[in-house]
Amino acid sequence: MADILTPALGESVTEATIAKWTKKVGDAVKKDELLVELETDKVSLEVVAPADGVLGAINAAEGDTVVPGTVLGSVTEGGGAAAAPAADPAKAAKGEAKPAPAASAKPAEAAAIDITVPVMGESVAEGSMGKWLKKNGDAVKKDELLVEIETDKVAVEVSSPADGVLTIAADEGATVTPGQKIGSVSGSGAASAAPAAPAASQAAAAPANTGSAQVGRNDALSPAVQRVVAENNLDPKAINATGPKGNITKGDALAAIGQAPAAAPAAPAAPAAPRADQPREERVKMTRLRQTIARRLKESQNTAAQLTTFNEVDMTNVMALRAQYKEVFEKRHGVKLGFMSFFTKAVVAALHEIPAVNAEIDGTDIIYKNHYDIGVAVGTDKGLVVPVLRDADTLSLAGIEKGIGALGKAARDGALTMDQMQGGTFTITNGGTYGSLMSTPILNAPQSGILGMHNIVQRPMAINGEVKIRPMMYLALSYDHRIVDGKEAVTFLVRVKELLEDPQRALLDL
Repeated sequence: MADILTPALGESVTEATIAKWTKKVGDAVKKDELLVELETDKVSLEVVAPADGVLGAINAAEGDTVVPGTVLGSVTEGGGAAAAPAADPAKAAKGEAKPAPAASAKPAEAAAIDITVPVMGESVAEGSMGKWLKKNGDAVKKDELLVEIETDKVAVEVSSPADGVLTIAADEGATVTPGQKIGSVSGSGAASAAPAAPAASQAAAAPANTGSAQVGRNDALSPAVQRVVAENNLDPKAINATGPKGNITKGDALAAIGQAPAAAPAAPAAPAAPRADQPREERVKMTRLRQTIARRLKESQNTAAQLTTFNEVDMTNVMALRAQYKEVFEKRHGVKLGFMSFFTKAVVAALHEIPAVNAEIDGTDIIYKNHYDIGVAVGTDKGLVVPVLRDADTLSLAGIEKGIGALGKAARDGALTMDQMQGGTFTITNGGTYGSLMSTPILNAPQSGILGMHNIVQRPMAINGEVKIRPMMYLALSYDHRIVDGKEAVTFLVRVKELLEDPQRALLDL
């Protein structure tokens, strides 16, 4: 017998609460299988089985408070315990023939493979079930996308662990935790073949509906994509998929709308009542990501003494440099030369000079960062995310462009990892891509500075006593006035302006 013990809970953490047992007494367990989840005032911990066997006892119920070393339960280990369920069919085989059908049924159940919630990243303790892309009893294939679990930071895709038949254990909208069973897939062979036969007979019985069912089936489509497909009567098979696993993204579906001219003649059919089939209002639950964005932005407003200072930059020289070398740059490095690399270089140089803008407040301490991990705000169909470009001070212009491009693609495809979204020291946001002329960006807590880029507009400027038309951009630096003084903020922004208006200064370290 092996005891299940409460592990060390971390420095200064003396107790934990039993959140949930994933098994019941008498259930078979495998070594390192998740058995119980503990919650402390800082983190959630997982306790796994110490050995193969059967869960023999549970000594601490859900909600109980425990301390490190507490015996939570025990596992009866060894072959005898594991073999006990298998012994009954053997005995039945020696005796009457009646138990034989039960014995043959049990292996089919044993062949089922659990679908569990994957680890969703550091500090992410729960998520919400999205819409299942398959129904109970549907045949599924290994690695086929089944459901998305939405956390407050990223969406996690859950795929089928094997070929077989799906059984759903967690409904759409349910709150789930890492390791929790949300369904199962029967093993291949007899178990998967049985449901396949009725499916085939149903298809044969209604061949006339097969075509429309194929269009509306939406295999491996996320809920957001399904909505676009349904609302615009799109054929998923005709959409060019650019997702990370060959799946269709919302952007793919939106792009396909303009490529479907056949739908245009149908539009004039009901011009008189464009809202007749739509409610005047629609209530939709906020996604976890949107809730988190709202909460963090409000916390940032309530915590930091936020202030914004503005300046404008003449983009003439940067644009000329980019135009002169963009083709050679792309051939040499395999990536386009954009403005973000120039801005990132200028920001890093200014952060070197004004370290308070690269710092953060922790209680009564100021933490000065000697690394330059730049967050780059990216708008996605699910909301704003800020992936982090690590050690930007060590990267070339090409390295920055490649890094930002990869992060942006991962963000739009919903493939960002938790590590890619944590630990930034300063943020750049570019509202100019959407046509913004000026804005006051909100700090990305706990950072003390964020730079807002805006639209480049041709404006008349006084240059050496003459009026000339120049491509101008407004810059906005929002900063935490608790740590950054006004003089430092203005100096920082002027420094960025100087480096952009005269890029050669960076080469000469001026």
